[in-house]
Amino acid sequence: MNTSDEKLLQKVWNFDHKALTAVYDQYHPLLYRYIVRQVSDGETARELTAVVFERFLAALKNGNGPHTQLKAWLYRTAHNLVVDHYRRQAHRDHLPLAETLPSHSITPGQLAEQHLLGEQAKNALQSLTPAQQQVIALKFLEGFSNAEVAELINKPIGAVKALQHRGLARLQQLLTPESAEERVA
Repeated sequence: MNTSDEKLLQKVWNFDHKALTAVYDQYHPLLYRYIVRQVSDGETARELTAVVFERFLAALKNGNGPHTQLKAWLYRTAHNLVVDHYRRQAHRDHLPLAETLPSHSITPGQLAEQHLLGEQAKNALQSLTPAQQQVIALKFLEGFSNAEVAELINKPIGAVKALQHRGLARLQQLLTPESAEERVA
């Protein structure tokens, strides 16, 4: 954690309004983006993102908030809320990632092709284990390093690398044209 983050956390623990606002402004868009990719629903993502900050404030009030690694604490809380959301929904077999929105400047044929490719990618991602999905999302969609992912999900870096490797290998297997033809034949 850098010095500015340490100073920010010190101010947060004193319930400094500007520091709390800075934390919200810095992390709200990142956490929302992470959650919406996991739950594929904007309204649910907004609600869960709000709960992350509610829990953050409650933890500070109770003396259980983060003293270091604010980013890791917030993302871990977001992850736990997503898991709880799916447990409540009884969808324990996978955590879907959001589809990307198509551009408005494409032809209907291109749109259909993009939709088909998007569906194939979504189905391939959903075939991964929840842990593989989480690592792939944090690494490639959120841009975290392996070390940051390990910290966020509370796993050793070797486990993160293994999950990433297995997940990417499975995606390659599912998405390469040769393997698709073999599955059909």
